[in-house]
Amino acid sequence: MKSFNMFVVLSIFLAVGHAQDVQQEMLSFGADFKVSGTITGQEMSDRYGSMHVLDTLQTKFRGVVKEVCQAKGCWMKVAMEDGKEAMVRFKDYGFFMPKDIAGKEVIVNGLAFIEEMGVDDQRHYAEDAGKSPAEIAKITKPKRTLGFTADGVILQD
Repeated sequence: MKSFNMFVVLSIFLAVGHAQDVQQEMLSFGADFKVSGTITGQEMSDRYGSMHVLDTLQTKFRGVVKEVCQAKGCWMKVAMEDGKEAMVRFKDYGFFMPKDIAGKEVIVNGLAFIEEMGVDDQRHYAEDAGKSPAEIAKITKPKRTLGFTADGVILQD
């Protein structure tokens, strides 16, 4: 019986230790929200596919940060599994993201929409991203973009 108890204690110790190793630290920015109900980037891309300019959708999705504003962290581009990306801005400029989080996974909570982004705005964001003057000069026409206004973001560190 004593060896059985020792086996149970050792098994529990190993299981708890493993669970602590795989747990990721999560940092929260903006409003708190529950992660339950979060959809994948692919599901979000599919939903964007059925939206039109001026449509909006309250949602939360998971994706990988491709790029962050290098001026002050006031926007980020989040990639979805199919190669599309959403331009994420933060509600009322109420918070900013760290500038060094490209490649990290986030969950964004807020309002998804489709917008027609003008040339001036595209050039502004390209400048914030550190693009060269030659790259910025190539921006000459409006484009349809996947927009998102986040009231909260969870960063998995």
